[in-house]
Amino acid sequence: MELTRRQFIQLTGSACVGVAVGGLGFDLRPIEAHAQRIKLENARESKTICPYCSVGCGAIVHTRMDGDQRTINIEGDPDHVINRGSLCSKGSSLYQFVENENRLTQPMYRAPYSKEWKTVSWDWTLNQIAKRIKNARDAGFIHKNDDGDIVNRVTNMASMGSAAMDNEECWLYQTLLRALGMVYIEHQARL
Repeated sequence: MELTRRQFIQLTGSACVGVAVGGLGFDLRPIEAHAQRIKLENARESKTICPYCSVGCGAIVHTRMDGDQRTINIEGDPDHVINRGSLCSKGSSLYQFVENENRLTQPMYRAPYSKEWKTVSWDWTLNQIAKRIKNARDAGFIHKNDDGDIVNRVTNMASMGSAAMDNEECWLYQTLLRALGMVYIEHQARL
């Protein structure tokens, strides 16, 4: 782009006037807050955890409640003990992750040796997961050890928990795994 001397002076003068007017004490924060309130007026607010890393930052998701329930805003949770309202660059892009036309919303299954993925129902998917867990548990269940002591454990399965889970969720998760007889249970936050 080529500027003439006259255009340069006009551009510089406009920038100086903008800085001067901006420094006169016009406070636009109430207008911005009002615009934000209008945008979120009829939205449902949900608190969640950022899924990207093991820090577990809190986020607030605003969902439009009229018609199609679409996400309209995601921001850091100021009351969350970890991030206190701030989000990293990945967490700040959560809206793009949620509102993406390429995002899968239904489970997909590819049969062994198949090249095609097909959409399946959630009921079918959950039943398949339950069957496979039960089959693996039954195949590796040890009732007694070599000394004849009753141990009731499973050693062919392991679990790695998410560091984004809080203590109560971890307790429930570990209780479920112990009920299955699993002994190899780890948590990402400890690694």
